[in-house]
Amino acid sequence: MQKNLQIRLLPHEAASDHEILLAISRETGISRERIKGFNKLKQSLDARSRTIWVNLTLIIYVDEPFLQIDPVSFQFRDVSGTSKKVVIVGAGPAGLFAALRLIELGIQPIIIERGKEVRARRRDLAAMNKEGIVNPDSNYCFGEGGAGTYSDGKLYTRSNKRGDINRILNLFVHFGADRNILYQAHPHIGTNKLPTIISAMRSLILERGGQYHFEKKLVDFNHHGNHLNELICGDGDTLSAKALILATGHSARDVFELLDRKKILIESKPFALGVRVEHPQSFIDAAQYHCVARGEFLPPASYSLVDQVEQRGVFSFCMCPGGIIAPAATQAGEIVVNGWSPSKRNNPFANSGMVVSVEEMDLKGFKMHGALAAMRFQQSIEQRAFNQGGGKLVAPAQRLEDFVKNKISASLPDCSYLPGIQSADLREVLPPFVHQALQKAFRSFDKKMRGYLSNDAVVVATESRTSSPVRIPRQEKSLHHPQLKNLFPCGEGAGYAGGIISAAMDGQKIAEAAAAAI
Repeated sequence: MQKNLQIRLLPHEAASDHEILLAISRETGISRERIKGFNKLKQSLDARSRTIWVNLTLIIYVDEPFLQIDPVSFQFRDVSGTSKKVVIVGAGPAGLFAALRLIELGIQPIIIERGKEVRARRRDLAAMNKEGIVNPDSNYCFGEGGAGTYSDGKLYTRSNKRGDINRILNLFVHFGADRNILYQAHPHIGTNKLPTIISAMRSLILERGGQYHFEKKLVDFNHHGNHLNELICGDGDTLSAKALILATGHSARDVFELLDRKKILIESKPFALGVRVEHPQSFIDAAQYHCVARGEFLPPASYSLVDQVEQRGVFSFCMCPGGIIAPAATQAGEIVVNGWSPSKRNNPFANSGMVVSVEEMDLKGFKMHGALAAMRFQQSIEQRAFNQGGGKLVAPAQRLEDFVKNKISASLPDCSYLPGIQSADLREVLPPFVHQALQKAFRSFDKKMRGYLSNDAVVVATESRTSSPVRIPRQEKSLHHPQLKNLFPCGEGAGYAGGIISAAMDGQKIAEAAAAAI
């Protein structure tokens, strides 16, 4: 007999299969000898009270052999000899998962990626962190795996209406992710493990007849009537395209400029702008777990904070427990920060984006108009941050309490941001409406998490790549661009996703639409 069961246990009990089996017996009244095993279906942490509980949803096996639930299997076809081909620009989550779906459908994906393969990117990331040198085509945003590869690997999304989340998680497991992402409430892979998974995806795509072209940048295209027919790359190569999936990510400003220059419809889109706030992880643990020190069976604590300031949203974004603040600029002369965590989340700091919604009315106030208005506004703030920093990607920063009091910090605490931080007045970086909204929100957050507003915490500017500032429209049902019938805008860069999972789901959906069009 198989039976579903929900139980809650203390953290040390939930970490032991033996203790879980004893709890199953207590809860059901079935003797331990009759319970042959269990599979976890869901696992979450409830830390709302001083007693912390782990909630488990299980399927238990009584009086019958235990069967480990196997991950979903996938049928990837050999597409080396097919005449059906789809070009994919960008090898981030949207592009990679589009390629995998095309192979399942018997269509050859041809991936062109402006950056380098996943491991070669590391040298360019090291140059950013150690020397402040930005390679505009190989950085934290561009290269195999996209921005997600070296920015944490969080797999949590609220976009459950956009596609099959479990399918995406099972694909990650197929390529080497730990099975626990299938049942954890907030699954996370870790920046240290993602490169191996991304490499395994590439190996499969190549084995099945797909193509990869690294360090090949889209710089122009030709179209005849309402059909795109030729791509022009930076090295002078041209590619014909019966269908093009455009999955270039939220930071491909040159692609947005190209589309605008070619008079292809794009739209300015609201986004969010702010800072990274970093606390000692020990403080976040104590605040969230109501304890002096975190126990060994508890993960590093995270938080999610949101406030409304004069009808404007202020919220935490991409919170990284045990994480590191990383430089995410894609051009010289700008400062952009992001956060990531390794799989163990064992660094001494916790950081989170703290951002403010930016609407169309804000752009008009800065005399910015047109389809690229939000992008230009975003870029201008990043350049201000660079000008207030110390050169070589040294970022402007303030202690958190000083930020709220409009006081330049005489000194700064230790910070995980490797290029370094420099004391500055962040009013010289952030627009007044962003700065003031953050100040009010930080006071509010301190009421929700006592001690949050502390000078042991540091504010680092600027967190500006929360989402694409441009949307590339597409038809609601056929998903192609309304002007170009074989152009399929996809993922975060097109304004239809936000994070690894939603981008991957969008990639799979777009692949099906492109396949139906050729």
